[in-house]
Amino acid sequence: MCGIFAILDLDPGRSQGPDLRRRALAQAKKLRHRGPDWSGIHADEGAILAHERLAIVDLEHGAQPLLDDRTGAVLAVNGEIYNHKELRRGLRGEHHFQTASDCEVLLYLWDEEDPKRFLNRINGIFAFVLWDPKRGTFLIARDPIGVVPLYVGWDQDEHLYVASELKALAGVCERIREFPPGHFLLGSDPERAFQRYYQPAWAEPGFVPAEPYDRMKLRDALEAAVHRQLMCDVPYGVLISGGVDSSIVAAIAAKYSSRRIEEDDLEPAWWPRLHSFAIGLKGAPDLAPAAKVARHVGSVHHEVHFTVQEGLDALSDVIYHLETFDITTIRASTPMYLLMRKIKAMGIKMILSGEGADEVFGGYLYFHKAPDGRELHEETVRKLQKLHLYDCARANKASAAWGVEARVPFLDREFLDVAMMLDPSAKLPRHADHPRPIEKWPLRKAFNGYVPDEVLWRQKEQFSDGVGYAWIDSLKAQAEREVSDGMMRGVAERFPVKTPETKEAYLYRQIFESHFPSATAVNCVPFERSVACSTPTALKWDAAFEKMVDPSGRAVMDVHDRGYREP
Repeated sequence: MCGIFAILDLDPGRSQGPDLRRRALAQAKKLRHRGPDWSGIHADEGAILAHERLAIVDLEHGAQPLLDDRTGAVLAVNGEIYNHKELRRGLRGEHHFQTASDCEVLLYLWDEEDPKRFLNRINGIFAFVLWDPKRGTFLIARDPIGVVPLYVGWDQDEHLYVASELKALAGVCERIREFPPGHFLLGSDPERAFQRYYQPAWAEPGFVPAEPYDRMKLRDALEAAVHRQLMCDVPYGVLISGGVDSSIVAAIAAKYSSRRIEEDDLEPAWWPRLHSFAIGLKGAPDLAPAAKVARHVGSVHHEVHFTVQEGLDALSDVIYHLETFDITTIRASTPMYLLMRKIKAMGIKMILSGEGADEVFGGYLYFHKAPDGRELHEETVRKLQKLHLYDCARANKASAAWGVEARVPFLDREFLDVAMMLDPSAKLPRHADHPRPIEKWPLRKAFNGYVPDEVLWRQKEQFSDGVGYAWIDSLKAQAEREVSDGMMRGVAERFPVKTPETKEAYLYRQIFESHFPSATAVNCVPFERSVACSTPTALKWDAAFEKMVDPSGRAVMDVHDRGYREP
């Protein structure tokens, strides 16, 4: 991942002077953890674009901002364009490519096509700002699901700011909001409205897919997604949580790791040994299965242990980097944040992860309560449309905090078009082709033999549970120590907007506002009731959910093997 920062809507014909440039450099520096390898800036009378680079592809020549030397257009990108070679071959005109960067093709697509058209042809994770001084306009866009973060803000002079993280806008912008995934903003648009370019059929209201389950089609689509996302010029690894999702991704990556993807698998890989990583408290439920998967796929495995105290000590830093006070995100992000530091210390710069499978296949334990296929599908769509607020933010920001790029094959655009068009009744846990009801069975069946059976058919554990049940219990105990009953009685006065419902939520909110004290920052954080990671809409599936306020999978007591005891 990289960090981008831009100031747009500057007064044309007027020199901006050194002050605005210094502001851009200072604010972009707050993103340097995302891109520690190089810094670049472009400034003219209409715009300033700054870039903090994490070098992943074309290490020698891919520094940004990138410049079209014919038109003068300037580009700053955070992300990866997996099909950049295909897009490059499809260009109609002659263009002077100056790098082998996957991102440079965006400059020339802008030169040849309408934004909505070419954005729909991109397979990748991205957020970018393109400034075209010749046309006097700009283009801002974000990937379909929102794997890569992006924020916009406005200062008191109504200059438009763009940044990869909230922290680069805080203190200079009067208003800040998250840039919506699957949208673009065109400077020449008189209404300055966010325009949606990503409109898949499976997300249309009222639409229920009906494609019959084809395990080979599903398998081929995910293998292709993982293969695409191995595009890399640096050492990479895989996360193995001990669950089925990350294990399958690891198994596929191992299959292709001996060849170099950027050379169409025709050359040996530069770093042929695949490294895998797992984290947990000692004795955590996920560690033993993760090690078993690593042995099965032949990876060099690294099992990292953390202590409860190390996790508690990191809370403030985690909340600063994740820019949230959401309970689920913080619980899961803390061990991931600690793990990413170890990964970076080993020289790994890219990591594959299993995020997204639960949203696509109805993998959370509350999906056992889904009344029918239609309801399951509608909930998976809701989950995917909110994923940028939760798991995507966690995977991206926890890794980017240490200059590591996280990629998520389950959210690959082409894979989604296969998996989300599957008849949702096939995803119902009770319809599993298995001795007992189990979530994500179409995925499990498709990859039979890729991982050990005891992992392939293992019950879902949310990451914050799987790293050790004592982790969540210790967070609650810490909140009990730091937040008194009296503080909770005054919680509505202290936090009248998005009022915390528990002491744990109060603690996180307090830390968040120590870093981001403005109301506009609070407005950027999601806030909704959830049980076991459900959306509020799914709470009606079980009357017991209405009495709960706990995102842990153990809250689904009659499904989870170690559910919480009834009070």
